[in-house]
Amino acid sequence: MRVVIALGGNAIARRGESLDADAQRLRVREAAGAVADIARGNELVVTHGNGPQVGLLALQSQASPDVAPYPLDVLGAETEGMIGYLIEQELASIFPSAEVATLLTQVEVDPQDPAFRAPSKPIGPIHSAAQADALRTRFGWTLLGLRGRRGHPGGGWTRRGAARGGGGDRQGSDRRAAGH
Repeated sequence: MRVVIALGGNAIARRGESLDADAQRLRVREAAGAVADIARGNELVVTHGNGPQVGLLALQSQASPDVAPYPLDVLGAETEGMIGYLIEQELASIFPSAEVATLLTQVEVDPQDPAFRAPSKPIGPIHSAAQADALRTRFGWTLLGLRGRRGHPGGGWTRRGAARGGGGDRQGSDRRAAGH
């Protein structure tokens, strides 16, 4: 039987925790262990979110003033590959004889979609009001207040996900690492 499991980006990089590679690897290891019993004897497809990871790469891309920031679709693909790689490694360690593969996907959306006028998907870390003001001033970013949003009871600010570069966000919404 084919089983599909979806991991949210915050399952891999929890809000308020470090976004470093070791922390994400630990979270992926925990997730892979949790799905191991379900995976046994089945074909497994794991999809995942990547909001925190895209936000991290967006922040890192600001570090080099001589290079234009990468568009979100490219950052999305980078994080799909990175997270898929981590999931693939963990599943392969649990199921050494299984065939495990990471697939990058792409979904094309209409650049005229009205949702692009007011993007609301938070990406990256949560900032204090003072940090948010500094980022708005420095980079011209639009930040989203999180007070009262599900999963963010303490409030704070994070960057809105938005299409850049004149077109729609072609970021795939279906991230996969498959194995049996």
